[in-house]
Amino acid sequence: MIQLESQAAPDAPSVLLQQPQDAARGDALIDRAFGPGRFTKVSERVREFADFAPELSFCAWRGERLVGVVRQWRVRVGDTPAVFLGPIAVEADERSGGVGGLLVEQAVAAAQAAGETAIVLVGDAPYFQRFGFTAELGKGVRLPGPVDPRRVLATAFTPAGEALSGMIRAL
Repeated sequence: MIQLESQAAPDAPSVLLQQPQDAARGDALIDRAFGPGRFTKVSERVREFADFAPELSFCAWRGERLVGVVRQWRVRVGDTPAVFLGPIAVEADERSGGVGGLLVEQAVAAAQAAGETAIVLVGDAPYFQRFGFTAELGKGVRLPGPVDPRRVLATAFTPAGEALSGMIRAL
């Protein structure tokens, strides 16, 4: 099992790659965090055709308790391979404690270490900019449904990732 290094505080949860046996617990956490409305979002349309990347997806654990999950998916933006980040979910009693940040850090580090071109997500720029995501890098990305373009964010690891342009589609 791979565990990437983090600058986590001593009381931080363990962040480990999501394992097949974690999927149901992760799904339940995502359902609690987002409710049924998540199925109407454009990000869910992407996940319907994207290839799940378990080697880039993580769970945060406090002992045997799952307290957070982040999933990543392989897609193309136009002709450029990329990763789509999301959902990211954290238990209500763990929010504002840095769990989400640890998960995003691990997800970004794993994608970069794997040689990925870029990561795209739909999210809040004030939160994700500290991890290198910007709307500027996401401005050429089109999604399969309506979305506020200011929320389409990306971070790049290669020159091709800095020039993302086109519709997000399956690999």
